[in-house]
Amino acid sequence: MRSFTTICSLSAIILIAVSCSEKPLDARQVIDKSIEAYGGKQLYTSDIEFDFRDKHYRAYTNWGEMSFERIFEDDSLGKVHDVLNNAGFTRTVNGSILELDEEWTGKYSRSVNSVIYFFRIPFNLNDAAVNKNLLPDASIRGKKYYKVHISFDQEGGGEDYEDYFIYWVNKDTFIIDYFAYSYSTDGGGKRFRETINLREINGLRVVDYINYKPIDESTPLEDFDAYFELGGMDELSRIENRNIVIKYL
Repeated sequence: MRSFTTICSLSAIILIAVSCSEKPLDARQVIDKSIEAYGGKQLYTSDIEFDFRDKHYRAYTNWGEMSFERIFEDDSLGKVHDVLNNAGFTRTVNGSILELDEEWTGKYSRSVNSVIYFFRIPFNLNDAAVNKNLLPDASIRGKKYYKVHISFDQEGGGEDYEDYFIYWVNKDTFIIDYFAYSYSTDGGGKRFRETINLREINGLRVVDYINYKPIDESTPLEDFDAYFELGGMDELSRIENRNIVIKYL
């Protein structure tokens, strides 16, 4: 028969083990688990093409090397090919490079980057310029969420470094079911997105979104979960990516 001391010792070990296993996750760990849920780190070395609305996009990433492209037909210009890479931004029209001033270079760069940035969530949430911390847990439509606040360093954070995001990461699946962001460029504003049409393509989980605008723009981003449940969002658009092809390097 085991002694009382032995039983107490075993109980203490079990309690310690349970305590350790239930150690709360930090913001980095939540995002790491989300990246794994979407397909792991394989997106960091990939070549992806997809159509969004009437434009074709390509996102080539090989760790630090990247090239984001957009190709479309313009009624007045002809065939337009935008390229944003480590060297900067260029626009080619009918095979000839178009000279752009700083303002239009910035606008076109942000436009290309924005579409691909949202397609690549959550893989870009561990970039070097990203700062993240946990807010108190939340509940939306009866599901429990980690609530992750994202901001950016000025150095390496791009022109939009003053923007900030909040991601609602499902505690069971680690899928980002909702996120919100505040942006200051191009007039500024706030948006809330709901994930729809989750599917898997070549080992990678991809999603579409319903894009909402708050009825009251003064509502703090941190309160968008409660505001959404109260019916405080107007649907603006659907973010639907089509003809997705994913290749790994």
